[in-house]
Amino acid sequence: MRKKIEGILTAIVTTFDDNGDFCPKRMRKQVQRQLTNGNSVFCNGTNGEFFVLSTQEKIKVTEVCVDEVAGRSPVMAHIGEISTRETIKLGKEIEKLGVDAVSVIAPYFIPVKQEELIYHYTAIADALTVPVFLYNIPVRTGNTIQPETAAKLAEHPNILGIKDSAGSAESLQAFLDVANNIHGFDVLTGPDSLIYQGFVGGAVGSISGLANVAPGYINAIWRNFKEGDLAKSKAAQDAVGNLRKNLYATVFSPAAVKKALTLMGEDVGVSRYPVMFSDEHIATIKNIIKKL
Repeated sequence: MRKKIEGILTAIVTTFDDNGDFCPKRMRKQVQRQLTNGNSVFCNGTNGEFFVLSTQEKIKVTEVCVDEVAGRSPVMAHIGEISTRETIKLGKEIEKLGVDAVSVIAPYFIPVKQEELIYHYTAIADALTVPVFLYNIPVRTGNTIQPETAAKLAEHPNILGIKDSAGSAESLQAFLDVANNIHGFDVLTGPDSLIYQGFVGGAVGSISGLANVAPGYINAIWRNFKEGDLAKSKAAQDAVGNLRKNLYATVFSPAAVKKALTLMGEDVGVSRYPVMFSDEHIATIKNIIKKL
């Protein structure tokens, strides 16, 4: 029986060895860090650098995460590719591994119409048995899933919700309005700055990149909210907001998360895509870590 997707799911980094190859041993350690802090796992997402992983690596990453979690919490995997065909192909392999849900980013590089998004997601949801979450991140894809489109797709029995990473309170609220009107359609927040606001508005969970760096801080937003202590939940959110602002002032990319982890003594490897950190960036990140 699949586990309900709720609470904090860490958009876990994909660990590489010193040669830049996927390292299962290091991956297992990062999974354990998250479980220890009460967080679940979301693999092959933006912070997992899915855009520089091969198909076989995505499958292996998911396999390792599912095995290490061993049923103790939900595991969600991202399967979105640029085409409907390739997304379905990867999804069929990923669902065999025992994940509790998958997310699918909107197609990228080529502009698509809303009716084309409906075709894309419907075809994927029809082809898979694992529950599907839409993934809205227009700043990366160039394509926005409109709330009306999400409402239409919510009619599909295998589309259970959306992860909104548009980055604005307005976008989040629009999808929360959809969810509040459609039973069984859930919202997961993407930006770490909107976790608390999402929970207050009815979001069931958050997929957090910063939980890699500060798993306890991020989990405190959820834990205190669930226990009814809104003041402590909001205080944790404020702390996370400052962390986010300062960390992403160095390099606004998943590489900043990996660099922070490395400077914390976590062996996660170097990001594969070209990115450079100045001495000033390193000093800033070290100062952030010291405060944590």
